Amino acid sequence: MLRAQDLMTENVIAVTKDTEVRELAKILTENKISGAPVLDGAGKLVGVVTESDLIFQNKKVHIPTAVAILDAFFFLESPEKMEQEMRKMAGVTVGDIYAAEVISVQKDTPLEELATLMAEKNIHTLPVLDQEELVGVIGKSDIIRIIAQGK
Repeated sequence: MLRAQDLMTENVIAVTKDTEVRELAKILTENKISGAPVLDGAGKLVGVVTESDLIFQNKKVHIPTAVAILDAFFFLESPEKMEQEMRKMAGVTVGDIYAAEVISVQKDTPLEELATLMAEKNIHTLPVLDQEELVGVIGKSDIIRIIAQGK
């Protein structure tokens, strides 16, 4: 049975929360990757940043929906959500735009579990850990390659 360690890319291109957004864009395009793990100063996985995070940063400002009742306006979205969107759009570093809620797998995770997780959570790339140490990444293309090879 194939496991994550059999499919993963071991030479991981990772960034830190201090990496500038412009540098991130350059890293993603030059390496033809759609995202990268985000590591803290000790090399521990703290999140993932993707092309979608960069695109989100450049979208137009969303004006929250408001309802007027008796000359008072009530916003249908929380001020916290608006503040979070504004902070992300004004982001200068990866720390401003990355997703801290990272879904990762252990190196011994079976192929079937990887495929199920990617399909159910709509994930394109999964960080692979050995305990808490980042040892690789596995993408949908890695699984498709194995299918094409008939393994």
